[in-house]
Amino acid sequence: MQITVSNLKKSFGGRTVLDIESLTFESGKITGIIGPNGAGKTTLLNIIAGIDMDFEGEVEYSGEEYSTVKREITMVFQKGGLLKRSVFENISYPLKLRGINKNEIQQTASELMKFLGIEELSGKKAHKISGGETQRVVLARALAIKPKALLLDEPTASIDPEYMETIERCIVDYNRNSKATIIIITHSMDQARRLCDNIVLIERGRVGEADGFF
Repeated sequence: MQITVSNLKKSFGGRTVLDIESLTFESGKITGIIGPNGAGKTTLLNIIAGIDMDFEGEVEYSGEEYSTVKREITMVFQKGGLLKRSVFENISYPLKLRGINKNEIQQTASELMKFLGIEELSGKKAHKISGGETQRVVLARALAIKPKALLLDEPTASIDPEYMETIERCIVDYNRNSKATIIIITHSMDQARRLCDNIVLIERGRVGEADGFF
């Protein structure tokens, strides 16, 4: 899924926080968004995810409008927001909402827990697991619907290197296996170099120059 942003403007209280004339996220690629705090990175991701619809301009998804593709896009927030249920129930939740049968839900959830190394957490309550475990569960839940576009807002912030390595590996593997378009906000230059095919720099709501990053 190629995502194209055109003539995008977003304001809060009369202050322009995003002003992007043209920006394309290539289909099947991992694109990193970097930039200082308050630059507009998360606001941009919220707009692409369809969470924030109050903006000027256009966002197209392989030439389609958001309403056509919304079931094929998912976003992972910096703070996971898990339900106060078991890990298995959290991963299964989006599949239940889509009316998937129980056998398929069981298979999908089990495969994802194995993929992310969290099988032993299946029956645990989500609010009782660690931060690194939470991020892996959140990622598993996002992958359950097999999104064509996966949007990640600092998915490894403030977690141990061991968990970070697992999450990074799963992001890359999912991209390679599914050819999904992945957009990831990160403050780590090293992480961006490890994971990303392309880099977008956002400064003061505008696209900056990131040539020579690699």
